Amino acid sequence: MRVYVPLTLPRLAEAHQAGELGPGPLTAYAVTPALREWYVSDDIEELEYAALNRAALASLRLLAGDPSAVRRRVVVAADVPDGAAMADPDRGLDEGALGEVRIAGALPLAKAAAVHVDADDAEADVSAAAAVLGAADQGDDDAQFTVDGAEDHELLWFATQEIPGLVG
Repeated sequence: MRVYVPLTLPRLAEAHQAGELGPGPLTAYAVTPALREWYVSDDIEELEYAALNRAALASLRLLAGDPSAVRRRVVVAADVPDGAAMADPDRGLDEGALGEVRIAGALPLAKAAAVHVDADDAEADVSAAAAVLGAADQGDDDAQFTVDGAEDHELLWFATQEIPGLVG
């Protein structure tokens, strides 16, 4: 199963140094039955893109909680055995939990397939979105517009061998 783990650049640097994402439990995003039902698609690529975008929003939340982090969303895509990532059945179709899974233990960075990171030119929009994320969650339409502006930036794809250049 492909999972998408939200991070920040400092957390990616820590994972690179440790050789693993963790310790567990880790929150990640994947194509879950609830995400399939919400997205209403059978196209696995579209569903995985939706899971990646959910992880990017979670990365934005991490940035909102860490004002010192570089304002670029980071998501690590990794492959784990199907039983290693479990959705919380109590959260059901809660829109905030769509695609959310838990991984019990640390995830070796060697399992990573790719890293997705915002380009430098997204930093201003991501910074603005992180600053108003709480207001957007409370229903502020202007704040949501700002958050959507960050989501308009596509995350760039990087091979795992490029992690030292991303965090260096």
